[in-house]
Amino acid sequence: MTTTVSRPALNRATLERQLLLRRAKMSALDAVEHLAGLQAQAPFPPYYALWARLHGFRPAELASLLESRRVVRIALMRGTVHLVTAADALAWRPVVQVLYDRDLKTNTQHAKALAGLDHDAVAGAAQDLLAGAPLAGTALGTELARHWPDVPTASLTHLARARLPLVQTPPRAIWGKAGQTTYACLDEWVGAPKTPQTPPPPSPASLIARYLRAFGPATVADVQTWAGITRLGEVAAEMDLRRYRDPDGRELLDLPELSVPDEDVPAPPRLLGPFDQTILSYADRTRVISDDYRKRVITQNGLVKGTLLVDGYVRGFWERKATVLELSPFEKLPKRDLAALESAAGRLVSWAEPGAETQEVRIHPPS
Repeated sequence: MTTTVSRPALNRATLERQLLLRRAKMSALDAVEHLAGLQAQAPFPPYYALWARLHGFRPAELASLLESRRVVRIALMRGTVHLVTAADALAWRPVVQVLYDRDLKTNTQHAKALAGLDHDAVAGAAQDLLAGAPLAGTALGTELARHWPDVPTASLTHLARARLPLVQTPPRAIWGKAGQTTYACLDEWVGAPKTPQTPPPPSPASLIARYLRAFGPATVADVQTWAGITRLGEVAAEMDLRRYRDPDGRELLDLPELSVPDEDVPAPPRLLGPFDQTILSYADRTRVISDDYRKRVITQNGLVKGTLLVDGYVRGFWERKATVLELSPFEKLPKRDLAALESAAGRLVSWAEPGAETQEVRIHPPS
């Protein structure tokens, strides 16, 4: 008989695997690998993600990994930019490439302009242009337009990003610095060996296993929502996985060596950063956030606010304006939890603005 996993137990499993039940004593590199990458649509959310999860994390540690090219920012799952290890970028981009190939045919902004082009020729020209040094997106499009003058430069850049695994290079996403989006080819940027041997085939099964280690137990729909690709049920059916049921009868997949914690394991209050993957990586996000609260956290233009996590669930959001951090709970919170969030907010401001003369935490009434 298949075991049913309760919603509270699913919540605790998510928190445990996302390093949110207790701060982990591991390096930033190990955390990025364990978490199957970090959401990185904006430059700095990965820093907040690691602050919430690791003991003693400092921005310089992640900045150093980006500068040494051990981690990279690259469009991967769901067509969004993720920060992942160099090894995962090399392994995973071929798995999700189908997503980018499809986008070239369906993208409402660029598909029409690109329909009559030889995509291989444009991608080859882009690769040659980037062989010398990284180029800003606008510069790459301008150079490509010398050969295809009738195509909008933005569309040419879009094609290059879709056909080639392009990383966004520093100083963009280096803590405390600003920089425009500049691209390099992944294999050249990380020094991947170039051999005449046939590369190993993409491995969707490996991608599923890594997702379950970081987010499971989960349904096939959850995995596909995270990855942005379909037909993973066929792959999962051939894998050696543990299988549960959720309270609605849906099948949950998990790695056989992992277990689900008790539903009454304490979950301390946490401040999750903007775009945190914990609330973005499931088809059914109610394991961490209600549908009503999700609409208040994720804006109509796709921005995702930093959130207040109380007893494992999102109960509000936070915003930082320089040295002022504002907490906005959605409901009345227990005094003990509110005090813990206020204390965490103070530590977050001190971490983000260590040299500031004044720092302030403001708590708004529930709304």
